[in-house]
Amino acid sequence: MGLTKTQVIVVGGGMVGVSLALALASKGKKVALLERATEPKAMPDQPTLRVSALNEASQTWLEQLGVWSLLPPEKLGYFQRMQVWDDSSGADIQFSAASVDKPNLGCIVENAVIEAALWQKAEALGVQLETGVVIEQIEESEDDVHVQSEDGRHFLGQLLVAADGGKSQVRATMNVETSFRDYEQLGVVTTLTTEYPHEGSARQMFLQGGPLALLPMANPNEVSIVWSLPTLEAKALLEQEPQAFDQAVTAAAGGRLGLLKQAMKPAAFPLKMQYAEQWVKGRMVLAGDAAHTIHPLAGQGANLGLGDAWYLAEQLLTLGSLNGAWDAAKLQKSLRHYERARKTAAVKQIATMEGFHRLFTEQHPAVRFIRSLGLSATQRLDKVKAFFLKQANEF
Repeated sequence: MGLTKTQVIVVGGGMVGVSLALALASKGKKVALLERATEPKAMPDQPTLRVSALNEASQTWLEQLGVWSLLPPEKLGYFQRMQVWDDSSGADIQFSAASVDKPNLGCIVENAVIEAALWQKAEALGVQLETGVVIEQIEESEDDVHVQSEDGRHFLGQLLVAADGGKSQVRATMNVETSFRDYEQLGVVTTLTTEYPHEGSARQMFLQGGPLALLPMANPNEVSIVWSLPTLEAKALLEQEPQAFDQAVTAAAGGRLGLLKQAMKPAAFPLKMQYAEQWVKGRMVLAGDAAHTIHPLAGQGANLGLGDAWYLAEQLLTLGSLNGAWDAAKLQKSLRHYERARKTAAVKQIATMEGFHRLFTEQHPAVRFIRSLGLSATQRLDKVKAFFLKQANEF
């Protein structure tokens, strides 16, 4: 097969990879996107399990890319309120969009729906979308990066971006060490119908086994859940009959939405924290889950990854070029700016999630008492709550 010459090679066809490719292509950069799956991402005709809570920054950027308008309105679960409480003490915090003069606090959208819209826009913009690409070899020189696939396709670019997930093959090729923590938990996910309407409110309860999030979908009587549980407990829950599963989730939610029933078969995924020590190596750079994965406790994983894509695109688009080629020194300077800024954002999120995880899994009476006091105090401090909301809506 022939050789494809391009400016940027993006490996990974998820939200991070395609949004980056879109941002660059929309400004005239030549981009080839390599995806391992054999089929392009298409709009699902049935509901799917995995969802993301997109914050204001993510929504704004997807609007700028011309993607938000491609998302079916019936798939957008905007929420205006959020309630967080500790089951052991009953203490809670309540947030509202009205308190910070915002129309909503976020939007729950299926990952597959976001990815399909991104692919649709990328195709329209002329991004070279290559599916079924299993990378066999990556070779880097002073001036470019060469990627060869197992089926004989060749790609040559000035920069290779690894957005190929937590098990990144490109990261392995770069020989980058990672910090790693296995929470020894599984995140149980499914969509449930609710007896009472969710009223545009996201709910997160901290239970003894782990946090349970009830995320409001576009349907007023439908929520997506992420229930973090010790591995054995999660597996036992998945093995239960649907009726027993429904009863367990309804009880865990304290009956706040009435009887909860499965709308689709539940599944689970392992919960791990992973952080790459080095994000830039020569003409290769990491983004999204290839660089970091965090606990889904606050639902910030997708926003953190999209923030990587946004910042990297901003850095690359400020570079001038000579006959289409980037100056090597200027490129490295931009990549280092990206690495410093996004490492800072990732470390802040990881530290926050680690702190919350330890605080709410500790069941010592003294810690429970302090936890209850903290939640109660925060609930009374509007400026503190406004600060938390501001942080949650940024990249």
